[in-house]
Amino acid sequence: MQVKLSQKEKMLLEDQKTHEEICIKKYNDYSNKASDPQLKQLFSNLAQQEEQHLNSINQILSGQTPQMSQQQSSQQQSQGQQMQQGMQNQMQQKQTRQFSMLSNQQSNQTQMSNNEDAFLCNDMLNTEKYISGSYDTTIFECQDSNVRQVLNHIQKEEQQHGEELFNYMTSHGMYQIQ
Repeated sequence: MQVKLSQKEKMLLEDQKTHEEICIKKYNDYSNKASDPQLKQLFSNLAQQEEQHLNSINQILSGQTPQMSQQQSSQQQSQGQQMQQGMQNQMQQKQTRQFSMLSNQQSNQTQMSNNEDAFLCNDMLNTEKYISGSYDTTIFECQDSNVRQVLNHIQKEEQQHGEELFNYMTSHGMYQIQ
């Protein structure tokens, strides 16, 4: 189905395109910088999902309405659940390792790595919060209901990304809930 976009819609979608490109770059960079293998994998998975968002935005900008499959959404939810289970297992393993640390030097190195991973997670969580909010404005400004549905789907996935980051952070003592 061909979509005719207004100038305002094009401008907002170009902004979303830029946001997705930034997310992809940050997730890929942070995957290389993270010390925890589980966090590396989380960042890598989220970068791939952001690539799908970018492809959808590019399709809309070219006048096409992307088809959002239920299978795609359920696969991503399944990945999120697997990551959450892995994070819980990782937390238990990490607690066991903490009791068996032999020297202060090892403890200090782990804390430095954990601090860097916490910084990366905080940055990406804040990025996801911002991007989810910016999708809200774009959704309300779109005339075509099919485009709105696609953007709403992307926004929900951005919120899921934030939840996955939040869950990782809380399970690793990086985010304190009061």
